[in-house]
This record gives sequence, C-alpha cells and structure tokens, in this order.
Amino acid sequence: MIYVDSDHQREDGPNTSPIWVSDRPEADQTTARPAAPASTYAPVERASLRSVLQQRRFRQVRNRALLALGVSLVVGFLALDWRVGVSAGVIAAILDAVYRARSNSTVPAWRRASVAERRTEAQLRKLERNGYRTLHARAIPGSDAQIDHLVVGPTGVYAVDSEKWDKRLPVRVQMGKKLFHGPFDMKPRLTEAKWEATQASELISKSYGREISVVPSLAIYGPPVPWKIMTIRGVDVYEGARARKWITKRERALTEAEIERLHEIAAQVLPARYGEG
Repeated sequence: MIYVDSDHQREDGPNTSPIWVSDRPEADQTTARPAAPASTYAPVERASLRSVLQQRRFRQVRNRALLALGVSLVVGFLALDWRVGVSAGVIAAILDAVYRARSNSTVPAWRRASVAERRTEAQLRKLERNGYRTLHARAIPGSDAQIDHLVVGPTGVYAVDSEKWDKRLPVRVQMGKKLFHGPFDMKPRLTEAKWEATQASELISKSYGREISVVPSLAIYGPPVPWKIMTIRGVDVYEGARARKWITKRERALTEAEIERLHEIAAQVLPARYGEG
C-alpha cells in the first residue's frame, strides 16, 4: 500500500486507486418475568414515590419552587407587600429556568455537534443507500483528538473534520504547501487532521491484519474555497458542500464484506467520545 502525499492542486482528486483507506453500553435489562397465562393479565409495575422523588427532573422542579418561595418571602417581607414578593418569586423561577436551559443539557456537550458537523453528517447520511457506513465523533485513544466523521465505503476509508471558519476572512494557499485563513496559518490544523487519520489507519490496520489507509480531509464551511479539491501537507482541503462528492468520486476498492468488517473494527478501536454510541 502506497499513500500518496502530494502537495499540488488537483481538480478531480488523485488518479490512483489503492485501497484508501463517539460504543454505548447497552442499558441494564431487568430480569425477564415469566409469561403470564393466556387467561390472565401480566402484573403492572408501578413506580414508587421514592423513585419519582429521586428523578432529576423532579429535583429541578423542587429546587426551583424552593427558590421562588424563598425569594417571595424575603422580598415580600422587605417590601411589606406579598404581591411584590410573589412577583419576585416568579421572576426568580423564570430566570433560574432560563439559566439552566442554557448551561445544562441531558445530551453530552460533544454530542451537540457544531453547525459544520451537522451539515457534513447530513451529506454523509445520503451515502448510506450506496453502501457507505459512517461513525461520528470518534476519539483517538490516549489523546484529546477527535475525528468528526469516519466513513467506510466502496471507495475506501475517510476521516473528515468539519470546520466552520469566519466567512469574512479569505481562504488561500501559498506555494501549494501553506494554508491560510485570512492572516492565520492553518498548519497546526492540517497537522492535527493528518495525525488523526494516521492513528486511525494504524489502529484499524493492526486489527484488520493488513494495511488500510485512512484519507484525511478538512471540510470548510463559511468562506468560499477558491478550488475544488487541493491536497495540502497530505490533507485534502475542500469546501464543505463537496464532502460527499469527494468521497464518491474515487474508484471502488472495497467489497461489502470488507466494508462491514472495517466498520466494525473502526467502531471498536476508535471509541465514541465519553462512552456514547
């Protein structure tokens, strides 16, 4: 397997066709009950009062009510007007609800994908009907790095990092080797994307038993990208809307069985962030 690391601009991608190449634990299941006889109804379990009181949502409501009551009593006492106290309590409850809604979520922060990630994910979802398999927000073990999207399909294996950049700053390249966003040198971002793909390639290859290359890329949203696809420091860079075309334009390299096996391996060696599937 030869990985082509070209630093020249290309319109239609590489001409070669080698094999290019965040799990959720299942919820604990309660012990199954024996099936009820046909002539009877199965018993219905009722939630205990204690279990209801321990629920997170109930605790939030209880705490908010206590806050509103406390504010009402204090303000009403100081203002010598119970109506003022009640109004202050209601306002306090509303402010608490707004604050918690903005600062807390039952969905882990890494799952609240950026706008760029959601747009790329929407594109990749359309590939599933053509035999592609995708994984999102996959961690590189032993590091804080993350591959936003890993795609396994007939044309190979790809790592896509979705980037939302300031549209007011132009995207440009110098000497075919330096990527700039306005005055900012994006070399660290290119280095990170290539390193992530290299790590994924090594982990997948070791488990699969043969070398599998993972093609790194940056899908840029925001500013216009003045080229179709360009390989810079070993990383394919393109406008975000081209992600699907970038993947499908290559020749077929993997069979259905290989795709399923590689997808299964990738899900194992590149765990989802914070244990979510």
